[in-house]
Amino acid sequence: MSASDELRPQDEARRDGVIHPEVLAGNDESERGQDGRRLQHAEGASRPISAKAPREPQPRGAKIRGDRPIDQAEAAERFLAAPMHQKAHDARLWDLRTKRDTAAFGIPEWEELRELASQIKTHTLANLDRYLEEFEAQAKANGVHVHWAADGAEHNRIVHGILKDHGAKSLIKSKSMLTEECGFRHYMAGTGIEVIETDLGERIQQLDNEEPSHVVVPAVHKTRFDVAEVFSRTMGTDPENDDAHYLAESQRMHTRPLILEADAGLTGCNFAIAETGTVVTCTNEGNADLSGNVPKLQIHSIGIEKLIPRIEHLGVFLRLLSRSALGSPITQYTSHFRAPRKGTEMHMVLVDNGRSERLGMEEFWTSLKCIRCGACMNTCPVYRRSGGLSYGATYSGPIGLIIDPTFNKRKYSTLPFSSTMNGSCTNVCPVKINIHEQIFAWRKVLAEEHQIPLLKQGMMKAAGQVLSRPATYRAAIGAADSALKVLPRFAVYNPLNTWGKGREMPEAPRQTFHAWYKQNRMAKAGGKKTEGIK
Repeated sequence: MSASDELRPQDEARRDGVIHPEVLAGNDESERGQDGRRLQHAEGASRPISAKAPREPQPRGAKIRGDRPIDQAEAAERFLAAPMHQKAHDARLWDLRTKRDTAAFGIPEWEELRELASQIKTHTLANLDRYLEEFEAQAKANGVHVHWAADGAEHNRIVHGILKDHGAKSLIKSKSMLTEECGFRHYMAGTGIEVIETDLGERIQQLDNEEPSHVVVPAVHKTRFDVAEVFSRTMGTDPENDDAHYLAESQRMHTRPLILEADAGLTGCNFAIAETGTVVTCTNEGNADLSGNVPKLQIHSIGIEKLIPRIEHLGVFLRLLSRSALGSPITQYTSHFRAPRKGTEMHMVLVDNGRSERLGMEEFWTSLKCIRCGACMNTCPVYRRSGGLSYGATYSGPIGLIIDPTFNKRKYSTLPFSSTMNGSCTNVCPVKINIHEQIFAWRKVLAEEHQIPLLKQGMMKAAGQVLSRPATYRAAIGAADSALKVLPRFAVYNPLNTWGKGREMPEAPRQTFHAWYKQNRMAKAGGKKTEGIK
């Protein structure tokens, strides 16, 4: 950003609510719908940041201390204390949620698609062993080398062994949450083999030595000012130039030679088709195609839950995925990797890493249906305002609250309590996972297994006693209302009142609803009690 107060043409366009001026051009070559209007893609309506906005450092994520419980609240407070980042993050994700609604409501059969996708996933998971064997047999028949990894550590050793056997010194990698889950890049840092992320958001995070904060848009917590600083520090770009085009092109020019010279490529997997032994990846930048087609050695990392039975089922998920994630009809690239090209070698690594164990969890197995669209994150008021890095885990937001404890109950014991339980996550899930119910179920499990602090256990037990006795509850509400009217401010806003952090307590009503109902309804009914009112 120039120190001058004069606005450039790009800044004028930002005043109209877009980042790139050309999105308003009438003669651009962007995709158009049947009505001739430009299709609304996720990047089209990003809100501008004022050219005169004060700079603030990007808040960092949760502090990791081994297996000690993540203090998500502390990290969230630091994110909330950075108003420019918090506001931009919230607006950006709510924009994606709004676009998701527009895209969903534009398809009359949307709910039928959700139900069908959920049923396909249920069927697949119920017969996962059979479909895994079918996938392996078909992949081998296609000339693919198939490997099985029990956990993340074995996945990393297998991939490293493949690279080592081929004398590879560099690996280009497309976006993959599974490899993040396995800690693959950190493992490879000690092997002497360079790993280069090809997804723009992942590359930004890699250069800044951070994990992705979102399953679809990894650097959504960063502003363009943050990206300009990262690129200036790591690639030598102009620190005063925060133009999005300049930054994206600079990264492309810096990374493209590394891609062309890479010895091997690795991609993730959106869907694995048992019928054909095919891996399908969905991207908007074509980075999976680069990773899968430029080098002669090709590796695919696949979570075993990514299987679907038949190629005919793929269309159901493709119609749901991008609409749920970004509000766009489909991703720019839907790539099918089935067999190695002539003169090349293809490997597929099927990874369990706790998935089989989760499949046996009666209340939590349906989390394996997740297609990593991020819709639950985009709608979650806690995630939007606290940032994904505050969760201190690979998977953040509502889906993370039910996945992370399956990996480590102690470390992620606080996360299921970072929810308002409003149910919006469940409402937008394209495969109909009952996310908010599973969050509640995890709270019960963690409380029963004493995985939450003693103070919180005591408070929850006390609250349970009060809420289970109507007369006690009414007395407590009356006492609290009276206290709020007379207590000095320092007594109300004390460290024990977590609600009072960052917000004002509501005004105490003159009377409770129960008292009002008794006075205005029961009295008129001759004092006769109504069902449910005691």
